[in-house]
Amino acid sequence: MGKKDMILALIEHYSNGNKAQFANRLGITPQGLSTWIKRESFDIELIFSKCEGISAQWLLTGQGDMFENNNQTKSELFSKNDEINSDLPKISLEKGEGKPYFDVDFLGGFDEVFNSQVSVPDCNVIVPGFEKAQVWCNVTGHSMEPKINHGDIIAMRECSVDDIQYGETYAVVLDTIRTIKILRKGSSPDVLRYVPINTTDFDEQEYPIARIQKIFEVIGSISKFF
Repeated sequence: MGKKDMILALIEHYSNGNKAQFANRLGITPQGLSTWIKRESFDIELIFSKCEGISAQWLLTGQGDMFENNNQTKSELFSKNDEINSDLPKISLEKGEGKPYFDVDFLGGFDEVFNSQVSVPDCNVIVPGFEKAQVWCNVTGHSMEPKINHGDIIAMRECSVDDIQYGETYAVVLDTIRTIKILRKGSSPDVLRYVPINTTDFDEQEYPIARIQKIFEVIGSISKFF
């Protein structure tokens, strides 16, 4: 049985198919549960601790009885979990482990993170493949869907105007607004085009380069999993 089918089986058994209820049982957000289903992976130890009677062997392999029937000790089984679960995003409260996550919206109050000397991250985020990221924060809005969805968290790295690679996605702080768009050459050398992905509901715009106060390369985004 694949991981996605296993998650759906757990939801059906423990919450009668109610995903929000099952997420609450585990102490994670519904978005986090959706990420598990989408990525076809999950936190084995968390499920084992929250779902009484579940078989550790079944959680690790997807084979055998869904309920307790182990031939190995749980410690032996979970020692394998580090390898099986190593590609899952995680949070950490350990200093220096992962990259800082601030519970702020880039399009709202993100300036406080870089301008305040007392800003403290809520936690650190560890996401394999996003090692280049400098910081994580929230994003709202629908202009970059389906690549970046409303409610996602985005990984960013501060850069300069000279670093811009046309056709890539950037989070830009202008003098009066903040925006996340694909940047392209403008109609003249002193402006840039800001291009949305969702062109049904949003139009592209041009802004003078001189209005840029800060710019961040968007390494990528994931559904908020905590």
